[in-house]
Amino acid sequence: MSAKFVDFVKTGSKIVCVGRNYAKHAKELGNALPKTPILFTKPTTCYVKDGGFIRYPSITNDLHYEVELGVIIGDKASQVPQNKIMSHVAGYAIAIDITCRDIQEQCKSERIPWTMAKCLDTFCPVGSFVPSHEIDPYNTEIILKQNNVIKQQGNTKDMIFNVPSLLEYINRHITLLPGDLVLTGTPEGVGPLKRGDELHVAIPKVTQATFYVE
Repeated sequence: MSAKFVDFVKTGSKIVCVGRNYAKHAKELGNALPKTPILFTKPTTCYVKDGGFIRYPSITNDLHYEVELGVIIGDKASQVPQNKIMSHVAGYAIAIDITCRDIQEQCKSERIPWTMAKCLDTFCPVGSFVPSHEIDPYNTEIILKQNNVIKQQGNTKDMIFNVPSLLEYINRHITLLPGDLVLTGTPEGVGPLKRGDELHVAIPKVTQATFYVE
């Protein structure tokens, strides 16, 4: 099943994202811990492949990085129970959720959707496809370096909602289609970007990718 999802960037229909899924990250932004997963989406026009450029839009003065483990769906999932949902996973990818933090805070204060903070072109840089058997979703380290300095270093074992529970919750309400990407949340250490930055993200000894801010 995995081979046909190598180019999931072209075949997937959507990106489903999870907010505040690491307690220390929620704390660093002054947010309460969620009782159920917080979901939002990005369009596939957000994708940037390894070696590509992240556009710093003119509408923000506070662009942030958030490294995440991405889950790539292999088989259609709708109302699949948690004990069977992992059989619908084709693989994984290291990814970055790019966020206009100032716009997000404004949207939160006005109680309006985060669309303009999260969904702009180039706001989902992703690494290459990794087959599911190469990743332990319960214990995987994810790292982000900004200009060769480690800024984020987390582990999926610290998720509030683990991968199976996230996928079960999502597919209970939103059908997941082959090639869809689920971003599972970011650990602490998020921070600002500037034009000219180099971002390097990795799952050590498994996969890595590099992106540039323009």
